[in-house]
Amino acid sequence: MLLECSNGKQEAWDNLLPLVYDELHKQAARYLRRERQGHTLQTTALIHEAYLKLIDQRNVNWESRTHFYAIAAQAMRRILVDYARTTHRKKRGGSDIKVPLEEALTVAADENTVDLIALDEALNKLAERDKQQARVVELRYFSGLSLEETAEAMHISRATVASDWSMAKVWLYRELTK
Repeated sequence: MLLECSNGKQEAWDNLLPLVYDELHKQAARYLRRERQGHTLQTTALIHEAYLKLIDQRNVNWESRTHFYAIAAQAMRRILVDYARTTHRKKRGGSDIKVPLEEALTVAADENTVDLIALDEALNKLAERDKQQARVVELRYFSGLSLEETAEAMHISRATVASDWSMAKVWLYRELTK
């Protein structure tokens, strides 16, 4: 069915949504659990916005379900970051959307938080330095993929993913706590 979606068949997309909705809902719920209390973007709205971005993709050759969910995670990340930027601008200095650092990177044991915009900027810097490490973080954190699923999606070994994940967490922690 993903192959048919790659070919742009609207009927295939219509048939795909019921099959992937539960997993997209889990991804969206995972993201929104990390958001500040009182966040106004709802899980369903995030799923639907991400799905709309996915069906607008042109020339995507979906390799697997894992690949599809990884791209969905990227779409959700962009939506949340855009939402955070818009909300922050509207409030003129209002509080940024906060994500518990220990939840985001599993490296800190204290109650420090980092805003989603800063995390996005740090990930962009990491991508300039090491695209593979940034992609591992994106798949592990934003998509919630396991080490094995990340390795499959990236076509690299589990050991490489584990190494990149460890190094990226340290680099991001250092970057975000400057």
